[in-house]
Amino acid sequence: MAATALTAHSASAAVGPGRGDPMVGAGRPRRSELLARVINVADLGAAGDGRTDDSAAFELAYTLAASRVTRGVGRTVIEIPAGEFLITRPNALLDGVAPLRPANGLRFTGAGKRMTTIVFRPPTGPGSFLCRNEDIWSNLAFEGMQFRSATPGASFFSSYSTGQAQDYRFTECEWMGEWEFGLALDGTDTNSEMRWEACRVGGGYRRAFLYSGLSRRGQTDPNDQDQFLNYWFNDMKVEYEWGNFLEFPYGGSINCRGGSYIITGTRPESTAEYGTTSTFFRFPVARHHDSVQRFHAQDIRFEVRNPDARIIDCEWKSGTVHFTDCDDTGLAFKDFAPELRAHRYTVGPRGPLIRYDTCQLVGRHEYRAADRQEPLQAVARYDMCLLRSHPEDDFVVAQGTTRGPGPVTFVGCLDGSVDREATPDRPGPAAPQAPAAPDLPDAAQQPAAPAPPANPAPPAGGAAPPASGGR
Repeated sequence: MAATALTAHSASAAVGPGRGDPMVGAGRPRRSELLARVINVADLGAAGDGRTDDSAAFELAYTLAASRVTRGVGRTVIEIPAGEFLITRPNALLDGVAPLRPANGLRFTGAGKRMTTIVFRPPTGPGSFLCRNEDIWSNLAFEGMQFRSATPGASFFSSYSTGQAQDYRFTECEWMGEWEFGLALDGTDTNSEMRWEACRVGGGYRRAFLYSGLSRRGQTDPNDQDQFLNYWFNDMKVEYEWGNFLEFPYGGSINCRGGSYIITGTRPESTAEYGTTSTFFRFPVARHHDSVQRFHAQDIRFEVRNPDARIIDCEWKSGTVHFTDCDDTGLAFKDFAPELRAHRYTVGPRGPLIRYDTCQLVGRHEYRAADRQEPLQAVARYDMCLLRSHPEDDFVVAQGTTRGPGPVTFVGCLDGSVDREATPDRPGPAAPQAPAAPDLPDAAQQPAAPAPPANPAPPAGGAAPPASGGR
């Protein structure tokens, strides 16, 4: 991509000595020096007042960063200071399209979550993305900022890849407002190795925050998108109103560790695909390549606030699903809690293999047979778990033909009855009694003890003892 020519105004602004002040004389830096510096969008004219349209400043910042790519490596950081920056034009924050050649390395940094806010307000929502990367950039980083959709149904990021787009990192970022997609992954290869650290996912999602397998480009084999692999979510606050958090028709190898996960509301209207449900982890397609179907959730506290909220709905026909040290019992006291089915699986002869280790679980878990004419396979194991609402023999809802041991094995689990306190109708356990004294021989068989002398003689020269009772 050819570099945008710098006017006296934009050249001086790019180095940031004073907003809009032209630089003259011998102190004026060379153009190469201008491009080597951190670019602050305020120095390019962004007002950050929440009212002024700052689209042009962000477009210029991106153009400068793209022109700085040398031998396939980006050398520029785009800095966004504290403020509320309004963007009305799609792709203004990032517009990675041809003729720019593939490049590695671009970083956007803000002043902090909610301190720097980018408000995206395009004329129409569906189909409008704040960022797009079409097989151009890898190694993208976003740090310390909030993104808010002010046009319902707009989307944050479109990533299309046939081998280049990969290695995205989001650190201390937040999403608010009503979106169609957070990130939508399309293409045939990579779109992989993406990490979120200490981010907050809020707002609502008509489809999903991360949707892998968009297939808008008409792939002949959608399973090519099983190359979309390796996603990490660490120490997250996933507390949004409605919609899906992760939806993976294709791709996988997903890791979620630590944080709070809450769906706070319900979908505003029923849809043909989702009905009224909102799901954290939705894997709706059975057929995949090997090494793709792997999901692990660890050290997460879930809240299930209504019967339409689901934690996982998985139709994989093989692979592994693993929950470790997770808890969804925070609202187990609610009337609807015992009948919740927040964990749902369709299983076949090859699994997936499902395991829950040291988890605390509310409601029941549902298992469906991929082939209703075949028995449910024993593919799930619950190890040292607390089943808060039901005992083991009433915990599983099995749909399909069930013969033999069924789909679930329990090892060392407890049910919620151990937490119930005693009531007048249900007394608690009796206090332990002291052990009985050992049997003694019959008194008649005991030798008589010698009787003490009635009035022992006092020692010589001593006084006699006082009479019984004293004074």
